[in-house]
Amino acid sequence: MKCRVCKGPAVIDVRRHNANFCAEHFLRLCRDQVAKAISQFAMLAPGERVLVAVSGGKDSLALWDLLLELGYPTDGLYVGLGIGDYSDSSATYARAFAAERDLELIEVDLRETHGYDIPTGAKAAKRAPCSVCGISKRHVFDRAALDGGYDALATGHNLDDEAAVLFGNVLRWETDYLARQQPVLPARDGFPRKIKPLVRLGERESAAYCILRGIDYEVEECPMAVGNKHLGYKEALNAIETTSPGSKQQFYFGYLERAASRFTTDEEDGVGDGVALSACQRCGAPTPGEVCGFCRLAERASQAQPVAAPVRKMAS
Repeated sequence: MKCRVCKGPAVIDVRRHNANFCAEHFLRLCRDQVAKAISQFAMLAPGERVLVAVSGGKDSLALWDLLLELGYPTDGLYVGLGIGDYSDSSATYARAFAAERDLELIEVDLRETHGYDIPTGAKAAKRAPCSVCGISKRHVFDRAALDGGYDALATGHNLDDEAAVLFGNVLRWETDYLARQQPVLPARDGFPRKIKPLVRLGERESAAYCILRGIDYEVEECPMAVGNKHLGYKEALNAIETTSPGSKQQFYFGYLERAASRFTTDEEDGVGDGVALSACQRCGAPTPGEVCGFCRLAERASQAQPVAAPVRKMAS
């Protein structure tokens, strides 16, 4: 197996590109793909400050490293979700990455700051843990990016993630979600610009990038994600990708090029047609009601008896 660029020994094959790469040229491919995504979707201008949401996993740490390689000034943001030893381990990887490179890592602990964690919030709200996690992280991400004066908030959503989310939204014809499934969500009153620079890279490439760059990361899946439909959609698309390499890329970018404009709305709030936003009476965040979903969740969950996180199953 030879590298397509230099003809030296290859270390990885990227089937959707029908090519093999040595370590040097694979790392260059990753940088080029992120730079292309940033340029293609006008995510960032040179010198803009970026807040990177880091979980301690491969995608977010690869993203932080790649943005640094491309010359963007960045800080990291880690949210302590209170999911037992999984959160403890994830935090360790995020802190180690920042410390080794003398970078700033902002940490927000849900229980310390808002009085609850994800296991407790899920039980108190009678909602799926991933739903509670999403509400919580979005609120913390937005607030940290705005308070810190960052030009953009970057998340580690990769091609596999975006294709799976798109698949689920199309299956259920979630038109409001389809209208907002873009690599860039522009800044607007009360919301920072949100960008996804990894949309041209898959999970396998993120993992390989970390290995080749010597970046240690949390390998285990969140123990509270068991049964998440998103994981099932990923498995279905992976099966298709195995027999037809490039299918996920064609599906996602085909949607962006040919269909996304059909679901966009003229409403600036991004919530749905005819829905106006006002400031939450408690935290000031934009919301269609008097009190935002996060504040309602926090009030309910912070008064509940704490719930122990499930013990994760370690890979054998």
